[in-house]
Amino acid sequence: MFEIINNTKKYFLSFLSWREKHIKEKNFIFIISFLVGLCTSLAAIALKSSIHSIQHFLTERADIEGANYFYLIYPVVGILLSGLFVKYVVKDDIGHGVTKILYAISQRKSRIKPHNTWSSLVASSITIGFGGSVGAEAPIVLTGAAIGSNLGRMFKMDQKTLMLLVGCGSAGAIAGIFKAPIAGLIFTIEVLMLDLTLASVLPLLIASVTAATVSYIFTGTDAMFKFTQMEEFAMGRIPYVLLLGVLCGLISLYFTRSMIWTEGLFRKLDTYWKKFLFAGIVLSILIFLLPPLYGEGYDTIGKLLNPTSVHELMDGSMFYNLKENYWSIVIFLSMLVLFKVFASSATNAGGGCGGIFAPSLFLGCITGFIFSHTSNYFEKTSHLPEGNFALMGMAGMMAGVMHAPLTAVFLIAELTGGFDLFLPLMIVSISSYITILMFERHSIYSMRLAQKGELLTHHKDKAVLTLLNINSVIETDFKLVHLDMSLGDMVKVIAHSKRNVFPVTDKEGVLRGVVLLDDIRNIMFRPELYERFDVQKFMTAPPAKININLPMESIMRVFDDSNAWNLPVINDDGQYLGFVSKSKIFNAYRAVLVDNFSAEA
Repeated sequence: MFEIINNTKKYFLSFLSWREKHIKEKNFIFIISFLVGLCTSLAAIALKSSIHSIQHFLTERADIEGANYFYLIYPVVGILLSGLFVKYVVKDDIGHGVTKILYAISQRKSRIKPHNTWSSLVASSITIGFGGSVGAEAPIVLTGAAIGSNLGRMFKMDQKTLMLLVGCGSAGAIAGIFKAPIAGLIFTIEVLMLDLTLASVLPLLIASVTAATVSYIFTGTDAMFKFTQMEEFAMGRIPYVLLLGVLCGLISLYFTRSMIWTEGLFRKLDTYWKKFLFAGIVLSILIFLLPPLYGEGYDTIGKLLNPTSVHELMDGSMFYNLKENYWSIVIFLSMLVLFKVFASSATNAGGGCGGIFAPSLFLGCITGFIFSHTSNYFEKTSHLPEGNFALMGMAGMMAGVMHAPLTAVFLIAELTGGFDLFLPLMIVSISSYITILMFERHSIYSMRLAQKGELLTHHKDKAVLTLLNINSVIETDFKLVHLDMSLGDMVKVIAHSKRNVFPVTDKEGVLRGVVLLDDIRNIMFRPELYERFDVQKFMTAPPAKININLPMESIMRVFDDSNAWNLPVINDDGQYLGFVSKSKIFNAYRAVLVDNFSAEA
């Protein structure tokens, strides 16, 4: 067995050597992006198939007219099984998939753990299949990003390429699960906020198109949701579309803040079992009372896009006998909007694994339908096509929650085939996005990282700084001096140094201060003082210290705050490691920037 493994490693290393000699780096990136698109699409198909198989097995005997008491049990069992799997098998936090990708890009140099290539698939299949009120898209995006990251590391690609392959994996995941190649590309640029060059777009396209093509082969070329546009969009309805966008923006704000607040509430529970019990009770009661909260909610979306069967949503609920009442569906759907965020939060907090892609689409579709259905009750505002507005609401909600209006427009158009509504989709997305920007600067994905200052953005400087490695700019040719060293010994050190700054350390190597040549210039040529002064008397504290684990953007902020040009670098124990200079960082910055522009050209 060991011999087979060793031979495999040897052959693989030989392949890497052959590749470096015969395949250009640029062409090899195209090959890897194709492999990433292929693998992520297969992963997306496997995830969707497993979720639907579990759901079908559990719900095929559901009673349409009566109360379905299994709704009290299945979701709790799902988050329990998923939570135990994560706790005892994975032994790592796999929630908040898109946030983890943003963190990996910003702080972990695009390195995502190997288990993320499969762990999210298993956990989310169990969670959603058993009725957890979340979506499968964030787990598959994390899976795709992990596939890209680990394939890149396997082929010994550099950090800049790893970042690109993480984007390829994410784009392929979106394209594969939604059959939406354009949305996959735009999602990577807009949501993951990669500052990409023109040379980077082609690998993303290759991954997206490959993933969508594989998905077409296995699942057909039909759009994910069947949507029939009953009438053309009239320009006179633009004011209503704008109002819908504002409403979607406000509900996005409610969803985002409620989600963050609820997560904080669950974090206060100090044990896993307390979280599970509380979340299980909340989730099972909500789904029992409001059955459409069960699972992803895509069946609900399908009924709202084709409103002739919309009253079927109340089957199995306490509203079943009120189907014929005009306002009963509005009240019922409003309750779904109000409580969906708590069902989704409880699912993840109790041990489940899922994202907010599907909840965003779910809430947006309901919001658009409620808006048009309510308007149609009044004579002056009637004749709004409810299916069309449900479709627009999906775009508006996604634009607001994810802060991604372009992704929302193209994704909804590709999901439903509603390309004829491109103009109103753009209007509602922009209106929603502008509305939520008045209250929240960051999306729900990036909010946690932004609060910690760990978020990579479209800002060119920040993107380039993220590519820098602090170890490459540390200078270690400074002469060390010790606390008990005399001025005479200090002069001898100065005689052999080319620097004018001298770090002072104790016996354990901990940095205690610095000696500046300018500060002792007036006494260093007076031999009678050599034994009277020691280092402790004339050393000073540095303007600031830089921890080796700080990201480069934070390091530059320390330089700006201290107005220094040279600062000492320490580890977590305070031990001296070297100095870093602002000029050295600027030189490295220019080198990376030139490299990026060369790649673009």
